[in-house]
Amino acid sequence: MSYQTGVGQRTAVVTGGASPRGIGFATARRFAAEGWAVALLDLDGPGAEAAADKIASEFHAPVVGLAADVTDQESLAGCARALAASGLPPVGAVAAIAGVASPTPFLEVDLREWHRVLDVNLTGTFLTCQTFLPQMIEHGYGRVVTMSSVSAQQGGGVFSKTPYSAAKAGVLGLTRSLAREMAPHGITVNALSPGVVDTDIRAGATDEENEARLAAAVPLGRQGSPDDVAALVVFLCSRDAAYITGTTQNINGGSYIA
Repeated sequence: MSYQTGVGQRTAVVTGGASPRGIGFATARRFAAEGWAVALLDLDGPGAEAAADKIASEFHAPVVGLAADVTDQESLAGCARALAASGLPPVGAVAAIAGVASPTPFLEVDLREWHRVLDVNLTGTFLTCQTFLPQMIEHGYGRVVTMSSVSAQQGGGVFSKTPYSAAKAGVLGLTRSLAREMAPHGITVNALSPGVVDTDIRAGATDEENEARLAAAVPLGRQGSPDDVAALVVFLCSRDAAYITGTTQNINGGSYIA
C-alpha cells in the first residue's frame, strides 16, 4: 500500500510526539494536514498510539504511533524495521524533537542528571538521525530538522540551566556538521532554536506568575505556541526549502535577535 503525500510518497518521522500540548504532537499534526504519512515516536508507547489515532482520525491520513527510546539504538532500529514492514512510504523527513528540561542549578547537578539531559537531547538526536538517514539517502529525498533552543545561544535564561544549554549547543554543532556531510546527497539539515513556548515541558516546576513574566519578556508579547514551531518544521521539510541547510532558525518572538 502507498499513499500520496506532500512531497510525493514520503513518511515524516517525529520523535517526542505523544504530549497533546507538545511541539512534537503539533508537528505530527501539521505533517498530516499537509499530506505526509507520519510516524510518531515517543517513550510513552500508548501515548504515541493514542496521539497517532487522533491525528489519523482528524485528517484521514496514514499515521502510526510507536514506542521509542531515543537514547537506545536498538529501540530506534526496531522502529525503523516496523516502518519498513508497515506499508507506509519511505522516510523523507525526520523531526528530532524529543527532549527533556533541566532547571537544576549547576552546583547541584550530579553526574546522573548531566548524562540524562545530554543522552536525551543530544545523543537522542544523533541516534535518530543515524537511524533514518540511510533510508532518505536510498530513496533520494531527505529533510532533517533538529531541536536546539535559545538557551544554547544565550546560556540559559529561560527555564532550563547548564546541562540543557550544553546539550542544545551540541545539537547546533551536530546539525551544522551533518548538513555538510549530507549535502552531496541532496539532504538538508537545519536546527530550530525556539524561545519560550507554551508546552508542558515546564509542568510542575513553574507557576502563573513565572509564565506571565516569561511572556512579558518577549517583544511580541506572548509565548510561542507549538503550532508556531510546527509550521516552521514542516516548511523546512518541503521542496520549497531545498536550498536551506546548516542553518539555525530563530523562532522566539524577538526575545533573542542575532
